[in-house]
Amino acid sequence: MTDVPSSVPVPPPPDPVRDPWRAPMRLALAEAVRARETGDVPVGAVVLGPDGAVIGLGHNTREASGDPTAHAEILAIRAAAGTLHGEWRLHGCTLVVTLEPCTMCAGAAVLSRLDRVVYGAIDAKAGAAGSLWDVVRDRRLNHRPEVISGVLAAEGGDLLTDFFRRSP
Repeated sequence: MTDVPSSVPVPPPPDPVRDPWRAPMRLALAEAVRARETGDVPVGAVVLGPDGAVIGLGHNTREASGDPTAHAEILAIRAAAGTLHGEWRLHGCTLVVTLEPCTMCAGAAVLSRLDRVVYGAIDAKAGAAGSLWDVVRDRRLNHRPEVISGVLAAEGGDLLTDFFRRSP
């Protein structure tokens, strides 16, 4: 058996938990780029319906809109409810977001009854889906979405690092 030279990159092993979420996370990353283009922190989000179809998109627009609640997750959840003709219960739906949700967005995920929250980069300063707080899995609440973290985390983290490096 021949040894593989150390200069040849070895692909990571398949990850059955995170791999299925890579394609929708790429859509969320594209939304994050849209946020950056308007001077907003580059965070993007996608809501998938029970069948996997995109029913909501959002990216941060706090700076562009002057709305402190205009986080990517909130806008994507609102869009999903609109797609479902005002149905606020997003049973069977998945929120995919480039950065771990904050307390407001984690609360919105719980209150909208999302089945699942998938995120990329950890937010050690304000994350509320497992790092600083764990709002989405708090046993005192009436709904607890499944949480999958670390999907394309480096890509989302790089967007944020680059943004803050360039900001005055």
